[in-house]
Amino acid sequence: MATVTMAQALNTALRDTMREDERVLVFGEDVGPLGGVFRITDGLTRDFGDQRCFDTPLAEAGIVGLAVGMAMGGFRPVVEMQFDAFAYPAFEQIASHVAKLRNRTRGQLTLPLVIRIPYAGGIGGVEHHCDSSEAYYAHTPGLKVVTPATAEDAYWLLRDAIADPDPVVFMEPKRLYWAKQDTDLLTRVAAPFGSAVVRRSGTDATLVAYGPSVPVALEAAEAAAAEGRSLEVVDLRSLVPFDDETVVASVRRTGRCVVIHEAQGFAGVGGEIAARVQERCFHSLAAPVLRVTGFDIPYPPPKLEHAHLPGVDRILDAVDRLQFDDAPDTLHLAGEAS
Repeated sequence: MATVTMAQALNTALRDTMREDERVLVFGEDVGPLGGVFRITDGLTRDFGDQRCFDTPLAEAGIVGLAVGMAMGGFRPVVEMQFDAFAYPAFEQIASHVAKLRNRTRGQLTLPLVIRIPYAGGIGGVEHHCDSSEAYYAHTPGLKVVTPATAEDAYWLLRDAIADPDPVVFMEPKRLYWAKQDTDLLTRVAAPFGSAVVRRSGTDATLVAYGPSVPVALEAAEAAAAEGRSLEVVDLRSLVPFDDETVVASVRRTGRCVVIHEAQGFAGVGGEIAARVQERCFHSLAAPVLRVTGFDIPYPPPKLEHAHLPGVDRILDAVDRLQFDDAPDTLHLAGEAS
């Protein structure tokens, strides 16, 4: 057991897979000798050489296009988009080629590549450095989309993503890079790839979150406990594939649900989750499914991000609106909490 950060866990996952499989290559902007702007690839060029971990030009479409060709040629490339919004120039490659190659070749070709994307806010970053674009990728058939909330999950999800035969968009919550956890990375206790986990058990309502919103949901559950309310927290871990079973089982137990994410609310992942919960848990719900999200605006300046990002107070306010009197004549449409 050792104390590791999420950044260290990601670096260790890359290092271990590169050591075990010579087909694994790492490349992107400044990932070589510098080790990446967040130092996730620190030391990989030194230890594995500049043929296996190397810098590319500042051309995201070219980076992903190169990865497509390498994956078709038998390699397992892991590419880094330096910041979330920097990946937009590569989206045509991702949507038109990465996501469609298996279908286009009727399964004759798979595309085992991982696109690492640091995303979300909470670090005082400026515009183009704190976007949450997970809905674009989740809406694109042919992609798997995962995001860790713990160091342990960062390690095992990344290893699973690299081993997967299909392309995986690996969303890394920047503000959790330096979050510490006591864990033994060599002993797997992480859930299987594509599954959600219950981070905290509760009986009164379910908080569904992923990535950077998971610690906030846990903090809100702790604050609610001090007020006598028991909240269950589900960490999705994977947006695609989506673990309906774990989410549905939790909501059927509690009868209430709040979905939390940093991205804007309109047409966000939370809307899909709310629809799936409503369809599958309708007769178990004692109140409408609510969402606590970022506002429907471009990411704000650093001094305003505390108001934009879902926080404990906004989550608890949503919980208060879940109508804990279960009598039918007291229920009403509470609306969105974002």
